[in-house]
Amino acid sequence: MAECCATETKLIYACSGASDVGEIADRVARKLRDEGIAQMTCLAGVGAGLSGYVQSAKGTNINITIDGCKTACAKKTLERIGVKPTSYILTGFGLVKGETPVTDKIITEIAGKIKSTIGTPAVLEQLVAGGCSCGGKC
Repeated sequence: MAECCATETKLIYACSGASDVGEIADRVARKLRDEGIAQMTCLAGVGAGLSGYVQSAKGTNINITIDGCKTACAKKTLERIGVKPTSYILTGFGLVKGETPVTDKIITEIAGKIKSTIGTPAVLEQLVAGGCSCGGKC
């Protein structure tokens, strides 16, 4: 049991959008990738229906989406292919679309908040719900 879930794969997707919070979402995802928290992959590839990206999303243990605003394009893109991601919407962290400066301080702060919740029961629930690549047999 522990062997399967101990090696879970986490994929992270960011909706970069066209606003300040979209840029922050992208940079937060890249920071988490650089820190080894999750592998970053291409949201546009999933949206375009490219088989490799779609299969990766469906076959991974945990899919994490970071959206800048409540439109939640990244979350909705994965839901469209039948994948329920762990979703973070930056305006829920108090950022205001069109009014938030893109700074290293904000990026580090948001990345830290997200990092502190990855691995919590709400996120790990995806494994129990069949999100684990073992098909729920672990």
